[in-house]
Amino acid sequence: MRTSYPKEKIKILLLEGVHPASLRLLKDNGYANIETVTGALTEAELVRKVKDVHLLGIRSKTQLTAPVVEAAEKLIAVGAFCIGTNQIDMAACTKNGIAVFNSPFSNTRSVAELVIAHCINLMRRVVEKSNAAHNRVWDKSSEGCYEVRGKTLGIVGYGHIGSQVSVLAETLGMHVAFYDIEPKLSLGNARPVRSLDELLKQSDIVTLHVPETAATKDLMNAQRLAKLKRGACLINYSRGNVVDLNALRKCIAKGNIAGAAVDVFPVEPKTNRDAFETPLQGLSNVILTPHIGGSTVEAQENIGLDVTGKIIQYLETGSSTGSLSVPALSLPVQHDTHRLLHIHANRPGVLGEINSKLSKLKVNILGQYLQTNTEIGYVVTDCDRKTSGKALEELQKVKHTIRVRNLY
Repeated sequence: MRTSYPKEKIKILLLEGVHPASLRLLKDNGYANIETVTGALTEAELVRKVKDVHLLGIRSKTQLTAPVVEAAEKLIAVGAFCIGTNQIDMAACTKNGIAVFNSPFSNTRSVAELVIAHCINLMRRVVEKSNAAHNRVWDKSSEGCYEVRGKTLGIVGYGHIGSQVSVLAETLGMHVAFYDIEPKLSLGNARPVRSLDELLKQSDIVTLHVPETAATKDLMNAQRLAKLKRGACLINYSRGNVVDLNALRKCIAKGNIAGAAVDVFPVEPKTNRDAFETPLQGLSNVILTPHIGGSTVEAQENIGLDVTGKIIQYLETGSSTGSLSVPALSLPVQHDTHRLLHIHANRPGVLGEINSKLSKLKVNILGQYLQTNTEIGYVVTDCDRKTSGKALEELQKVKHTIRVRNLY
């Protein structure tokens, strides 16, 4: 689609080795002014780089802070090519009318498969025996090694990943119990339990799939870890601050917990060259992975296509479906019209003032769409082709305006 602002002038900056599928999709749709950077940038580096950038693509290591957002005078949208958005100052993006898109579900299968693999590896003490073999020790013993069939897997957080883990676990003959703060429909023979403590007491393996919130910080603290069945295993593929790692180390060292698999940490290196430290290092039946739950070729390609597709839709039609900052609007394409986009602080009377100014210009409105969140409102107005060029200028004068764009 031909938009009012030429595609070749839209400057795009992609950081942290965003998947090539994203680059191909952008180029296939006419966006050629693209700069790619393999790693993350510091705040100071970003402040210098983003001044003229219209689209910014990042992954989990880039910190998009308020100073960066304020420096990005032309920034229209941010693509978070990952699941979480904790690295983004969402309040600053919302305040400035910058649409933020992520891909919350594209790596679901990748994470779920690895969790199931760890269930087997922990119960069979595979890493411990593998390390022994690497050190020329032949540890052929069945002591402490169990099948997962017939064991109970406790899932904390029964969302997209938790429920997918549930389905895969049942195919291995595991019993599945889950706990979630919201009522969730059970898949297969999985059964909900009333409390987290109840889940911990009955599970042979507990796997965590919860978001990072104030309520989940140190969710698995010393008191909760003590409620796990003796000999149980713990898997954390959610967020780094969900588990008290020092308390977990003590439980494993004492033999209360048989093993753990951890992929996320409270503090993670910014690059592969930086040193990594955790209290769990040196423990025998503990699997430590560098935040690779969703790091498969398939997942990264899916994320790249998903996020890029949302950004292109926003640029070319104004549709903000999937945005975490700009209110979500799914818009039909109206041919032979002008489409005006108006983002404003969510205050009473803004829509009335918009329509009053358009009325004074004798603009014929063919369609209008409004969506708000607690902070901002998003109005999309389709006008006939005879609309005066002054319409955009007048909309910029509307009180509480954040940004205005003549889309096509």
